Amino acid sequence: MTLAEYAGMQTRRDFFRSCAGGIGTIALSQLMAAESAPAVNPLAAKAAHFPGKAKNVIFLFMAGAPSQMDLFDPKPELMKWNGKSLPPSRTKDLKLAFIKPTATLMGSPRIFKPYGQSGMELSDYIPHVASCADDICLVRSMYSDAFNHHPGESLLMTGSPLSGRPTMGAWACYGLGSEAQNLPGFVVLSSGTGTSAGSNNWSSGFLPSTYQGVPFRSSGEPILYVANPAGVSVETQRASLDAMRDLNQQHYQQTGNQEITSRIAAYELAFRMQASSPGLIDFSKESPATIEMYGINREASRAYGTNCLLARRMVERGVRFVMLAHSSWDDHENLTKHLKTNCDITDQPAAALIKDLKQRGMLDSTLVVWGGEFGRTPMTQMNRPDQADNAGRDHHPNGYSMWLAGGGIRGGQVIGKTDDLGLEVAEEKVHVHDLQATILHAMGLDHKRLTYRHMGRDFRLTDVEGNVVRKMLG
Repeated sequence: MTLAEYAGMQTRRDFFRSCAGGIGTIALSQLMAAESAPAVNPLAAKAAHFPGKAKNVIFLFMAGAPSQMDLFDPKPELMKWNGKSLPPSRTKDLKLAFIKPTATLMGSPRIFKPYGQSGMELSDYIPHVASCADDICLVRSMYSDAFNHHPGESLLMTGSPLSGRPTMGAWACYGLGSEAQNLPGFVVLSSGTGTSAGSNNWSSGFLPSTYQGVPFRSSGEPILYVANPAGVSVETQRASLDAMRDLNQQHYQQTGNQEITSRIAAYELAFRMQASSPGLIDFSKESPATIEMYGINREASRAYGTNCLLARRMVERGVRFVMLAHSSWDDHENLTKHLKTNCDITDQPAAALIKDLKQRGMLDSTLVVWGGEFGRTPMTQMNRPDQADNAGRDHHPNGYSMWLAGGGIRGGQVIGKTDDLGLEVAEEKVHVHDLQATILHAMGLDHKRLTYRHMGRDFRLTDVEGNVVRKMLG
């Protein structure tokens, strides 16, 4: 480069002098963005669209698809068809994952009887939940668009069979924030073998990450690595967090990226949780009767009972959405044995949760939801034809059961019904999106107004469908 060429170059100072107006405009836009930035705590409680009765949700997610006709939907007509195949005219529209439409039907060996003043018919495998019949709204007419587990779980939790969308708990926290000061707004407790969709069931998707579910453990450290390592004092940690907060705030001023505010809030929440989370799992102040009621003294139900009691303690502390994911109910074989095992694990604790919330005056403001991603077929799946007691049932999205209690739901009623064999919904169809719309409505959120703009369009939990099921509401 010659001296003349160098002299002709514009210096940085010259550049800023010549385009001061443009740079000033850019700076002004950044300052305005900072002024309109969300609060440092993105989980601060927000006003609902309208008064909702449910302040909190506890979703008892039974991953793997429980068999509705062995638990909630008695089908005496099935016994008349036991061991027989249906004519093609009745099976031509069935979505089946593994078996063929010619598979033989299998009557349920379960004994159903009426419970409560409502006379709700329920299985002998769930006597504890059955004792809560008058508090339960049983929906026997659920249906889904997905007949495999991963897309089915995704549809139930996010409104789409595709991964990457925000989940129900994330939407609830986005819409309402959280009243918990020292705990996340959305907490996940797991038991069993693990869900098919895994962490996609509690993801924040394209919402800011502060709204995603936080997995907790029911023993030991509630969250791994939340405690300080040896040699790090509270004062040292606080100083480090203050420094990171200042740097992150400077970065936010430059970029306006909401993920930075989520990061700041996450660090601060983690700091507060270090002091509060150990007390969360300390049951020493719970009465022996409460521990017994939840089945924590029984080996079979100890883990799930602990999770249910933790869920109650979390909503007491203001956690907006708690998911208890238990799997797996995917009984393609050994249905009778496996179903009994899962009911022994979950029946007593689930009923205890309802009763405990009710006696504490919390059931009216806490919505409890129980169910899986779809149901099971009336036809048998015989993986070992030489072993009749090994029979199971295949996936069935066309008609299955879920139940809800508390939080503005009118209990003691059955909504909808399936046909005589449980093949299809016969009355009052309730799609997954209808269920989601109703849950949001109970919380005071209009599912059509609860939207988030992403990639040029407004997304919502119910996609472009869904209607509130008014009959469910009290």
